[in-house]
This record gives sequence, C-alpha cells and structure tokens, in this order.
Amino acid sequence: MPSFLRRNRSASTPVRPRRWLPLVAASALVLGLGTAAAADTSGGAGSESLAPAPHAAPAHVRAATAADPCGFVASVPADRFKGIPVFDAKKAAQPFSVKLHTSQGTVTFQALTAAAPCTTFSFRFLTQHGFYDRTHCHRLTTQRIYVLQCGDPTGTGSGAPGYSFNDENLTGATYPAGTVAMANAGPNTNGSQFFFVWKDTKLSPAYTPFGRVTAGMDVLLKIAAAGEDDQNGPGDGFPTLPVDIHRAQIVRD
Repeated sequence: MPSFLRRNRSASTPVRPRRWLPLVAASALVLGLGTAAAADTSGGAGSESLAPAPHAAPAHVRAATAADPCGFVASVPADRFKGIPVFDAKKAAQPFSVKLHTSQGTVTFQALTAAAPCTTFSFRFLTQHGFYDRTHCHRLTTQRIYVLQCGDPTGTGSGAPGYSFNDENLTGATYPAGTVAMANAGPNTNGSQFFFVWKDTKLSPAYTPFGRVTAGMDVLLKIAAAGEDDQNGPGDGFPTLPVDIHRAQIVRD
C-alpha cells in the first residue's frame, strides 16, 4: 500500500509535496501520517491512500476508557506544537462550525460533535491555537477518489501536531460529497491532516468522518475543476489553484 514518504527540506526548498512512494521498505506508519487502503469506485481495493507520510509510530495506542475515550498520546513529528488536548466531555458536546478562509474562497463545515466528539474536540483545540492558520492544502485527487487533503503545517504531506488519537464514527461510514474526514496511517493514528470530499467517493470505512460542508462546495468544485499536477500519479497531485488557508475560525452553532 503506498503512502507519503517524508521529504527532507532545506530552508531554500519550496514547500511542495513530493510524490508518494511505496511503503514496502518503510517501517512505522502514523496518521495524518500513514496508510489505509481505499476502495475504488468499482468496489475493488484501490492503491490510493489518504495518509500523511510515515514517521515513527506512537510508542503505544492508548486504549479508550471512560475517563479518556480519545486516547490522546504524544507522537512524532510535532510540527507547530500546541500541546496535547485534555478531553473535556462537556466542552466536546458544544456544537460548532468551522470557517476556513482560503485563497480560493471560504469553506464552512459543521462539526459532528455527537458522532465524533474526540475528533471534533481535537480539531477545535488546534483551530483555537492557530494551528491551521497560514497553511495550505497539499493534495487534490481527481481520479478514483475525489478529495482535497489539508492540515499539514509543513505542506509536504508529512506533518503532524505532536499527538495522535483513536478512530471513531467508522461503523457504516460513507463518504458522499461534502464529507470532512481525517486522513490517517492506520487504525487509531489520527493527527491534524484531514480531507474534503468534493464528489461522492467510495472508500473503506477507515477514515473518521467528523464534519459536513454547509457552505463553500462551489469553492471545492472550482478547485477540483482546475485540476492538479499529477506529481503523485495520474489524477493525484498538488492543486493547480493554490489553496492557502489564511485563517481557520470556530463559529458557535
């Protein structure tokens, strides 16, 4: 199963994603960093992965408990580190939406706090700490799967916030247009990378759905229509229209 390999960047190197390479010789996987096979539109196993680059895996996956249902645990890398969230069930239950003010327009999605309380709690934590501000979406796919992937502060597909956490909301998960879901590197390896589904897509139920686009589908369709540069393979690369996230904003519902 293919995945990102982390790119070594110098100060003079442009922040652009590198082609994903097979993971056969690589060791550990981590979300926002890793691999999970996607199903193609015909129902067969696809080669595409919605995973960030592999890094050293977390030392362990913390089992969910009543006191700690999310299993937040330190992991590498720790790009733009903001700390590790401490789950608060009362705060996690508060409804909210997210506005992403991008160079191509504003995209708003409603957080599915009841269905994915840990994921939405993490996303709110990162957003409120400015983690997503001044980042960009590094991957667009236009064949077999139809997603725009964002959430890596390094812009390479290998970035992560310094922690990972458990999956949720996967039973019967589907990915119609407008879905917002987490990229990952295998079970319970969620971090900061996420993707928008801009066209109905068939994936294995392995990526936590945690949001629903309520405004800005026209923005996503405009980005998709402009295409990508095929650097990861046909229909898979860096968006032709640069998608810079100027600011991520929490809006109370």
